[in-house]
Amino acid sequence: MVETDIIIIGAGPVGLFTVFEAGLLKLRCHLIDVLPQPGGQLTEIYPKKPIYDIPGFPEVLAGDLIDNLMKQAEPFKPGFTLGEKAVSIEKTDGNGFIVTTESGLQHKAPNVAIAGGLGVFEPRKPPIPNLTQFERKGVDYMVKDPEAYRGKRLLISGGGDSALDWTLFLADVAQHITLLHRRTEFRGHLDSVQKVMDLAAAGKIDLINQSEAVELKGDDALDSVGVKIQGQDDLSWIKADHFLPLFGLSPKLGPIADWGLALDKNAIEVDTFDYQTSVPGIYAIGDINTYPGKLKLILCGFHEATLMVQSAFKRIYPDKNLVLKYTTVNGVNGF
Repeated sequence: MVETDIIIIGAGPVGLFTVFEAGLLKLRCHLIDVLPQPGGQLTEIYPKKPIYDIPGFPEVLAGDLIDNLMKQAEPFKPGFTLGEKAVSIEKTDGNGFIVTTESGLQHKAPNVAIAGGLGVFEPRKPPIPNLTQFERKGVDYMVKDPEAYRGKRLLISGGGDSALDWTLFLADVAQHITLLHRRTEFRGHLDSVQKVMDLAAAGKIDLINQSEAVELKGDDALDSVGVKIQGQDDLSWIKADHFLPLFGLSPKLGPIADWGLALDKNAIEVDTFDYQTSVPGIYAIGDINTYPGKLKLILCGFHEATLMVQSAFKRIYPDKNLVLKYTTVNGVNGF
């Protein structure tokens, strides 16, 4: 069992900044996220998208912002449970909670901060009739371990940053990569598009535009993918050990909807005094919460996280006098 002071569900920008603010109060944090790496949608969906409304940064790429937040949190040694969904929460005999992930791993703390952004991100799946038959048998919706594809034949489908970035990264890992895209123009970063085009021109990958995967074949595991190419009547069958349809992720509230919290549609209602939910000790910060005047902005989530950890401290140390200290005076090591 993992024991900490604050369990943070969601390792996006708001969850990561919570680690820093909690660290200043000497509170330990452990983050849980269904994605295989920290960063939330900033890392998974648009790492190269520029963000313009972070104070002090006229422009910062989403991926760079996450890198900086990780460095900012690093001195406080947060723990991570990644690639797993938080499926249940229960109260302990004392003044705390146990959060269990889908693998059965339990996490115990007196405070829980739900920083799940827009909710649990579930993959957008292509309409292939027997797709689920090959899940975990060759079909993967996200890359958790690049080494799993070493020396394998990959067929990647998609036209955004995720498909482009993983094609570039895995080009030197896989035996062979075929990239499919339904259109001729990509939605990803122009630099990534050009690099993929260069790989295709050099014969290092196969790039097939105006195409989509429509059928899968194999016995115990995936063996080949049927591809429909515009202008051709017959399917083209491409040998593949793995099929990665990287069409992005769709947010859903997921198991949180069953945790007995007051909800307003797909958001969690909170008290703006400390962003506590209807259950004392459970907080919601960032895009997943709602209150009058709510704005879904990263910088607003940073503000909410700052106030939330003050309340979390008082739940753990009700008799201690919490005095606000400024980092400009004490630095980080002075806390």
